[in-house]
Amino acid sequence: MATETVDTVVIGGGQAGIAMSEHLGLSGIPHIVLERDRIAERWRSGRWDSLVANGPAWHDRFPNMEFPGSGDDFVPKEGVADYFEAYARRIGAPVRCGVEVTRLSRLEGRPGFRVETGSGEIEARHVVVATGPFQTPAIPPIVPAEAGITQIHSSEYRNPAQLAPGAVLVVGAGSSGVQIADELSRAGRRVYLSVGPHDRPPRSYRGRDFVWWLGVLGKWDAQVAAPGSDHVTIAVSGARGGETIDFRRLAAAGMTLVGRTEGYDAQGLHFAPDLPQNIARGDANYLSLLDEADAYIARNGLDLPEEPAAREFLPLPDCVTTPLLTLDPAAAGVTTIIWATGFRNDYSWMEVDAFDAEGRPDHLRGVSRERGIYFLGLPWLSGRGSSFIWGVWHDAKHIAEHIDIQSKYLAYQPDAESADQPVREEA
Repeated sequence: MATETVDTVVIGGGQAGIAMSEHLGLSGIPHIVLERDRIAERWRSGRWDSLVANGPAWHDRFPNMEFPGSGDDFVPKEGVADYFEAYARRIGAPVRCGVEVTRLSRLEGRPGFRVETGSGEIEARHVVVATGPFQTPAIPPIVPAEAGITQIHSSEYRNPAQLAPGAVLVVGAGSSGVQIADELSRAGRRVYLSVGPHDRPPRSYRGRDFVWWLGVLGKWDAQVAAPGSDHVTIAVSGARGGETIDFRRLAAAGMTLVGRTEGYDAQGLHFAPDLPQNIARGDANYLSLLDEADAYIARNGLDLPEEPAAREFLPLPDCVTTPLLTLDPAAAGVTTIIWATGFRNDYSWMEVDAFDAEGRPDHLRGVSRERGIYFLGLPWLSGRGSSFIWGVWHDAKHIAEHIDIQSKYLAYQPDAESADQPVREEA
């Protein structure tokens, strides 16, 4: 089988890969996009059934195409996947589905890389790794398999009917963990939610969604995460038309909150005594954004309705004031643990010098230290917005511009006539 050659290979046909294809196409850079499944497959099969986008449709989209329906909608996951399929058709993205990349290596003695796939080999001058952050589910090795409790990652959860009868422990208080725990509780399940450190922004305040507030307050402009905050979870939801996550409300509805899940032994599950501090930290984060919003309104003379109720909290529930530190799963009827604990990246198939000592991509705004290798779709790739659909589009634009500039350097040839002229020395 003959080896195919192309200027740029984009690996991954999700939102990052489609955005990358648009900008490469606009720059006239020949490229192909390789996707092992379908376009935006993670949105279809890697999420639970009731998931909706965490941002409203007017904001969390590519600039050149709107979602159908109201801009204030929170689009269901299938609608998001349909959007990217339609976008790929609209821009004529050269996506090849069902093609899995198995190895990436540098060509010897000449520029470029060899991309090995199940369908053959491709040589490319540039490679954009747009596989995103959701690669290998991360489940902490806390509860052994012999404990007799079904353990699944949040990426495997689909709906309450999927789970065996009994109570459920959900570990993780970010968007996924909170929404799954809430859905299970509303379905009549006994739910324990393990809450770690988190930020808890208001879903909306004084008639504006929190993504609007982040914009006008300049918070999307943050270029790097504050020390220690790059992995802090954010409790925010677009479910039921968008609502502020309120752990007090969840507890009042019957959910039991516990601290970070720390261990397991013959006595059962053990939780850190940090639940009160974690709730207090989330409250402080929430109130600080309200304060900044009020100051912005006053300073700019905006006519936005006051919302004093936003600062009213329910009393702290007993499970927070006297947190549970040990739980016997059998006595509590816990039959399932759902780990909403994020993902690990897997770049074992990449044989290039593009990683730091910890195995993480070593890059600046997606431009790797290995010339010709780029990363796209990672959190904080260029700033706070990189985790959002619109942010990925702008990150892709920067990378396409970099590839275009590098291509022009490589294409440069000195003027033949000028090259033949002797160099005149200064007197």
